[in-house]
Amino acid sequence: MEFVRLLELVGDEPVFETALLLAGDVDPALIYLQLSRWTSTGRVYQLRRGVYTLAPPFQKVKPHPYLVANRMVRASYVSCQSALAYHGLIPEYVPVTVSVTTARPASWDTPLGVYRFRHIKPDLFQGYQRSEVADRQYAFIAEPEKALLDLMYLTPGSDSPAYLRELRLKNMDTLDVDEFHRQTELFDSPKLKRAANTVLDLAVLQDQSYEIL
Repeated sequence: MEFVRLLELVGDEPVFETALLLAGDVDPALIYLQLSRWTSTGRVYQLRRGVYTLAPPFQKVKPHPYLVANRMVRASYVSCQSALAYHGLIPEYVPVTVSVTTARPASWDTPLGVYRFRHIKPDLFQGYQRSEVADRQYAFIAEPEKALLDLMYLTPGSDSPAYLRELRLKNMDTLDVDEFHRQTELFDSPKLKRAANTVLDLAVLQDQSYEIL
């Protein structure tokens, strides 16, 4: 396969997989060899085994980090700090895209950024939605309540009021309190219930401070 043929096949795709190139009457060994050569010459970025994107200037569509995360691990959704930032609940820029998955935990440092995947039990794999994160690019992202609960569940000591204050949560009036309670119960974790109660106390204090202002 010539590089111009690759551009014809995947030029409009933000991310592509090896399987797309192996369809039809092709020599798999040659495809893998060419991908290796294109990667070494900087024409193609390898994100993980079997997952690639075109490198600039050949890249027509800039991949959104959240779409990339979804494609790197199919059984995953963006959550924790990344989803909280997306929903405007924390002020900080998050340099690492964090997702949760039912698969093994993993981390990849790629030319497009760092992607980290945290393991969660299958019965907790819920509370996310498909959102358009860029023009015609879609990704599964945790709802704000679930993103916060995932973070607290996966972080040691997250039931500490000091830890929760350090998150500098904002716009907490956007949280659905009933949904937050419902999702909390699914975890069946005393630690998480303590943390959730502290979050709600902080939300009340935030509302009161707005009223004073």
